[in-house]
Amino acid sequence: MVTKGMRVGKYELGRTLGEGNSAKVKLATDTISGQSFAVKIIDKSSIKRLNVSFQIKREIRTLKVLKHPNIVRLHEVLASKTKIYMVLECVTGGDLFDRIVSKGKLSETEGRTLFQQLIDGVGYCHNKGVFHRDLKLENVLLDAKGHIKITDFGLSALPQHFREDGLLHTTCGSPNYVAPEVLANKGYDGASSDIWSCGVILYVILTGCLPFDDPNLAVLCRKIFKGDPPIPRWLSVGAKTMIKRMLDPNPITRMTIAGIKANDWFKHDYAPSNFVDEDHVSLIQEDVSIEEKRPDSPTVINAFELIGMSSFLDLSGLFETEKILDRQIRFITDRLAIDVLEKIKTTLMEMGFYVQKKNTMLKAIEQESNRKGQGGLLLTAEVFEIIPLLNVVELRKKHGDSFIYEQLCDRLSNELSTSSHVQKL
Repeated sequence: MVTKGMRVGKYELGRTLGEGNSAKVKLATDTISGQSFAVKIIDKSSIKRLNVSFQIKREIRTLKVLKHPNIVRLHEVLASKTKIYMVLECVTGGDLFDRIVSKGKLSETEGRTLFQQLIDGVGYCHNKGVFHRDLKLENVLLDAKGHIKITDFGLSALPQHFREDGLLHTTCGSPNYVAPEVLANKGYDGASSDIWSCGVILYVILTGCLPFDDPNLAVLCRKIFKGDPPIPRWLSVGAKTMIKRMLDPNPITRMTIAGIKANDWFKHDYAPSNFVDEDHVSLIQEDVSIEEKRPDSPTVINAFELIGMSSFLDLSGLFETEKILDRQIRFITDRLAIDVLEKIKTTLMEMGFYVQKKNTMLKAIEQESNRKGQGGLLLTAEVFEIIPLLNVVELRKKHGDSFIYEQLCDRLSNELSTSSHVQKL
């Protein structure tokens, strides 16, 4: 005897398709029509515990207004006292990340077709006042016919999220795909930052690798702010131009959706999506409310902390851990570079070091040493500016007592952190 699966409304739940910290996605069948769906089951207690309720509610609100063939469709939302059920379009072809990892880069013809669909979907979102803010290969699914379906709108922004200056200010996204102006934390245009992410996706589709990548977070940031990724010679002139203009570090001169669609390379064999845009979501209000933070006390998620919410992602490669025994330590501070250098110099002199300064580097050596058979401690300190008010400090021991060096590192970290955020790398 075959045991039937659990029922939620008219949907019979089947096997699990995926699972995260606060949600589980199951295959489901409409018992009336026989149609397949993906049901995202969200535990209310988990989203409160993880403080991600605002993301869930934002995703529901966003998907309610989106109906496009290149965007995953939300068909219905149901709820019980303990769970929320999002009935979504079932997309069976996996995501672009898995596609590239398993089969490598795409041909320019195939890649352009998928890119055209991506731009169609993103352009539609922007016309609706929706800005995704976390576009990446993992959030671009493929259906059974190989067509693109954009998903995961938990970090999307709507018009009400703009401040008085007309810009967005929440730092979010995934490190390798995030636009430089988002990292700068001075406000950014949602449309332009999405285009940067689409440029990264196009680059990966056509080359099989990321345009900006480094195991060290500080170096990755510097590459993103500089722009100018290495572009293979074998790409066509049109593809090269498209990538360079989309990955322009200046959001003002960066290519727009209109500019992309007017480009000859993009228009080659372009078939715009034909669809009727209409309201399509049935939202059952029974106990569907989710507690949210007050709008005047938002939670700010750092771009590089955000992906830590996903249990399957290992962040260890993004950071260099503290290596005192290996003679080197790095940390991040948001103090001015000149203030950081002056503080380090003062501390070193108080500890009996002779200090030489050259630009953003200090060289220091102990003036006296009472340790028999042990030479004085020689070290260097250098400050690397990522952006204004975001600096990486690197301390490196050339030779000498490791214990004294460890004490110095601890003191500098503590003193810099008294009036500034310090993050060890």
